[in-house]
Amino acid sequence: MQFFARFLIISMLLFSSSIYGQLSDLARIDYTYIPKAKSDVEYSRLRALFNYPIKLKKEGTYMFVGLDYSNINLKSDAVFPFDTRDLNDFQLLDFAISYTTPLKNDWRLGLRLRPGFSTNLAANALSLEDVIISGDIIFIKEGELKYGKRQKWILGVYYSGNSGFNFPLPYITYFKKFAPNWSMSLGVPKTNLQYFISDKNRLKAYAQLDGFTSNLQRDVPIIEGEAARSINMSLIVSGLQYEYHFTEQLQFYARAAYIFAIDNELRNEQRETIFSLDSKAKIYLRTGVKFKI
Repeated sequence: MQFFARFLIISMLLFSSSIYGQLSDLARIDYTYIPKAKSDVEYSRLRALFNYPIKLKKEGTYMFVGLDYSNINLKSDAVFPFDTRDLNDFQLLDFAISYTTPLKNDWRLGLRLRPGFSTNLAANALSLEDVIISGDIIFIKEGELKYGKRQKWILGVYYSGNSGFNFPLPYITYFKKFAPNWSMSLGVPKTNLQYFISDKNRLKAYAQLDGFTSNLQRDVPIIEGEAARSINMSLIVSGLQYEYHFTEQLQFYARAAYIFAIDNELRNEQRETIFSLDSKAKIYLRTGVKFKI
């Protein structure tokens, strides 16, 4: 039962930035902050994403090339029984190649390949252990037009070198605008309920997961005979998001959420947990600007 629960959490976590969002976001920059409160660690993440669309000959078919970069900082005043100098600054970079094309009967195919690296750069140079490979395949079915938005069914699978699992994981979402000022998105990885205050202002209640995994270039000795080779952070959050739409494509957003569960773990070469950082943080904040198709 414990394995199934962890599998479900990780499978949802992997899609906190789904391929569908990546295909529609041409540029995004955001900042996430988790205050230390009574925890050992304070968390902050600056993320910047850019996709360049290339229109292909077939009608409605596009290729995207892009970059997704994150700088993650962990700060702590706590005293640990090991050296923490390599556990505070992490660099994540993905090179994304995406492809989308219409299919028959209002279906659309989306494919994405993301080679990249996730590391603390403690050795000041990259190695093969820092390299990660991720990939997605999804199918989007558009339904009837209602209140200016089309219903969508999204089905697919995803594989990530960050996950610790060597098999694909599922993606299932159903979107519908069911009233002039209300829409919903149900499924895995995200569930939300959105209220359209006006043409420019929106309020969204949502639940999702977030986190990261990074290689540690230098072993961090934890206990006799055991050394940490990677760090993994995962959290379950639920809260409110406010959006202001400057134009149809450009929007500002701000989130305030409650953290229902958080894990911050150091893992050995076999991805087994050998030390858990004390994590009692409950406040999750994020703000950013995005430009969409």
